[in-house]
Amino acid sequence: MENKTLMFYINAIHDGGAERVMLQLAKRFAEAGWRSVLVTSFVDDWEYPVPEGVERISIERRQIAQSRLKRNLSRIKALRGLIKKYKPQALISFMAEPNFRSVLASAFLPVKVIVSVRNDPEREYAGRLGRLIGKLLLPMAAGCVFQTEQARAWFPHRLQKKSGVIMNQVDGSFFAGTGAKPEGYVMTAGRLTGQKNQAMLIRAYASIASQVEQELRIYGEGELRGELEKLIASLNMEKRIRLMGASENMPEVLAGAGLFVLPSDYEGMPNALLEAMAAGLCCISTACPCGGPESVIDQGVNGCLIPVGDEAALAGAMLELLRDEKKRRKMGDSARRRAGSFRPEAVFEQWRQYVESVIGD
Repeated sequence: MENKTLMFYINAIHDGGAERVMLQLAKRFAEAGWRSVLVTSFVDDWEYPVPEGVERISIERRQIAQSRLKRNLSRIKALRGLIKKYKPQALISFMAEPNFRSVLASAFLPVKVIVSVRNDPEREYAGRLGRLIGKLLLPMAAGCVFQTEQARAWFPHRLQKKSGVIMNQVDGSFFAGTGAKPEGYVMTAGRLTGQKNQAMLIRAYASIASQVEQELRIYGEGELRGELEKLIASLNMEKRIRLMGASENMPEVLAGAGLFVLPSDYEGMPNALLEAMAAGLCCISTACPCGGPESVIDQGVNGCLIPVGDEAALAGAMLELLRDEKKRRKMGDSARRRAGSFRPEAVFEQWRQYVESVIGD
């Protein structure tokens, strides 16, 4: 291939699993000899570092406060200009808004657009406009990468037949831990939002706190921090439940834990869960749409699945596992073996083959 240029597009590279995946994907392609150009819609106050070898371009220096229509039109126009300038063989976009902008910006240009669905499509493409984009516009892309079969099934067959299902990669540093600590804390990690449902975890833990020694630590930041602080205070759990904020060293955090919990109402393929499994932790997760946890957890073998929103089931599962160290260790060891398929080399090879097959078509 003479012009080995790939362009990656996402709104921002601040806290979030999709953002980390895109950065690592751009890095891997750069290391494999491609010119790797990362385009974001805007620059945020705090961002993940851009890997060496990846060129960063931002459409806006700061997020512009315009009407939604004007903002989308200006970003589509700018993205089209960048496609014409850099002439990538493929444009790879993540998330709903960047996906539809990429399809429109590339119209009648010699570039293959590969969109990627990173969350539950019932939520990400909700409403009339969302369904119009998901059912009619996205199938115009040259290809699509899904994270689960359940997500792929939501879209029309004409998009399904040219798509692939690829899990997220987990950095090798997460595999270095020694597994669950007997005295380790219970933990979760993710944005403090309604989707992640940390409130249910707080209530469930409070109901068993008097029967266990381990404290609960919640990692992440978000708009619900104040509400969660009030909930913890109302339950008199200030000494047992800690809001830790965002961590820049999650492998070390996981290395000190004894049990990981993902209480989400919905997810794509949750990076936090995959990382905890790679670290050798026993994990409890809701069996949430669009099927991510169910695709990696074998019930009772390498983790525990509970119904979405079932506070009593979560409390019972935590109490059982915190009382049985041997079972936690056995399930954690099994989780780490399952996580072998998340290693960066294996996941990148799937992406490489898929991207080259779309370009070749």
